[in-house]
Amino acid sequence: MNLLRAIAPRRTAHAHCDIPCGIYDPVQARIEAESCYRIIEKYLASSDEVFRARCLIVKEERAELAKHHIDVLWSDYFKPDHLAKYPDIQDTCWKAAKQASLVKRTVDLEEAKKLLALIDQLDEAWKGTGGPAATRLPA
Repeated sequence: MNLLRAIAPRRTAHAHCDIPCGIYDPVQARIEAESCYRIIEKYLASSDEVFRARCLIVKEERAELAKHHIDVLWSDYFKPDHLAKYPDIQDTCWKAAKQASLVKRTVDLEEAKKLLALIDQLDEAWKGTGGPAATRLPA
């Protein structure tokens, strides 16, 4: 037991991938949320039960991915100094993650629209905190 404690890492790095690359962008969550919206449209327009079942499976996967990207922004990108400019950012991230969970379990287009609106708010804060310059490579 003492040997394990002696060789255990002293610090833990957290990132949305195995290498803390520093690339964060709400567009990842938005693409997944837009997919949910379009899949719900297709689901509602179809009477093919096999197709509808496939729609539900894919929509749930995409909603989970949107939630993941929101969580990454919340936990890894937004910092305490960003709260000074956007004091509601933690609440917006929490609401967006909860909304992604709701979209995962519903086929209501209005709920998908709410998720997109929350992601747009995150995008505004990301841009306002220098996100594009801090996390994107120059073109």
